[in-house]
Amino acid sequence: MIEFAGVTKRYPGTADVLSNLSFTIGKGDFVYLTGHSGAGKSTVFKLISALEKPTSGTVLVNGHNIGRMAARSIPFLRRQLGLVLQDHHLLFDRSVFDNVMLPLQVAGMERQEARRRTRAALDKVGLTGRERSNPIALSGGEQQRVCLARAVVNRPALLVADEPTASLDAGYAGAILEIFRDFHRVGVTVMMATHDESLPIRFPGRVLKLDQGTLAE
Repeated sequence: MIEFAGVTKRYPGTADVLSNLSFTIGKGDFVYLTGHSGAGKSTVFKLISALEKPTSGTVLVNGHNIGRMAARSIPFLRRQLGLVLQDHHLLFDRSVFDNVMLPLQVAGMERQEARRRTRAALDKVGLTGRERSNPIALSGGEQQRVCLARAVVNRPALLVADEPTASLDAGYAGAILEIFRDFHRVGVTVMMATHDESLPIRFPGRVLKLDQGTLAE
């Protein structure tokens, strides 16, 4: 579902953020991307979501070549992914329910079906009863659950998350990880960036460790 082949990413005036990076993530995998701050984890996720394109090498996501994608095709790719980025991008002028339903409205889904899916996604992340709350009134862990519900409301086969537990205490982080594991158990492929190297021990999965833009042994 994801393949990096000899990928280098370089910004003007800087050293390579990623250097000749190669790995493959198959259907049904649960993968942690670990490494110190600045190792290149967020850049990997920007490439997967087509926020950036590689300087050289090939990035394939669900068969799409990111480096060759036309701008008009990128929204279609993103609708196939469940994206949980470090910045929540929640809208505080609307309810939790409306935040989660927004991707379905953008996709033009019929309203009754969109509402049904939204309720199911909120139930899955344990937010039933908070639908009409404003996100600003929620705790950090609850806001992260809203982001996760929004990411999976389209029922993606691939869920990618950039440091989803970074600002949470151990209790909230464990609860969020359990939700990711639940999605994985029903067949969703999961890739998660984290600087917390204890997570793969507490919640086992395959580990890819970045060190200065390359895979460590």
